[in-house]
Amino acid sequence: LRTPVTILCQTPHQSLCLLQMSPAMTGNGLITSTGLITYDAFGQRMRVKNFGVSGNETFALDQLMLFGEGIYYETNWKTLSCKKMKLDTAFIPMQVPSDAKLLAQVIMGSSSSWGMGVLTNTWYGSLYTTVFTEIGCIPVSFTSYTPQSGWITVSTFNWVIGMANPMDYLPPPFCANSKLEETETPHNFFTVMESLAMKTKREE
Repeated sequence: LRTPVTILCQTPHQSLCLLQMSPAMTGNGLITSTGLITYDAFGQRMRVKNFGVSGNETFALDQLMLFGEGIYYETNWKTLSCKKMKLDTAFIPMQVPSDAKLLAQVIMGSSSSWGMGVLTNTWYGSLYTTVFTEIGCIPVSFTSYTPQSGWITVSTFNWVIGMANPMDYLPPPFCANSKLEETETPHNFFTVMESLAMKTKREE
């Protein structure tokens, strides 16, 4: 007897860019944001530009994540400054995690006629679920939970395959002299949003 094997879909080994990210919510509802993402699947690089509301304050957050180097830059264009921190390379949000299991396959929309729906796969793991399209393995949504931040939900749409601007994956010139900040644990896309939400809560 052969043991059934679940084959995880893989994001195209190209760049996905000009993504529009619908409002993401984290920190038990303390923060919502929307923005743009460019993602280089081959080079394992990501640029996230967020605009959102945290408490009673608005913010703009520019993040550059270099998974291959394990380095994360957070840029403040208002003050022309940036932070350089360690990045957790164990999980890249734009691909199905290696420990994920297939939960269900559903059609988002309708299957009554051609073009009315999109076939998607829902994957799950420890305290998270994520949805990818069956064809192309394009990310649709990600939901996770941690005791510190509560639920985090990110939905994406309007993916375009191809690299719009290679410069998106280079840190700004004023980041050249930034020193690597020491942290207890490496950052990732979600812990950055959590820390921002927790900071706003303390200030209130």
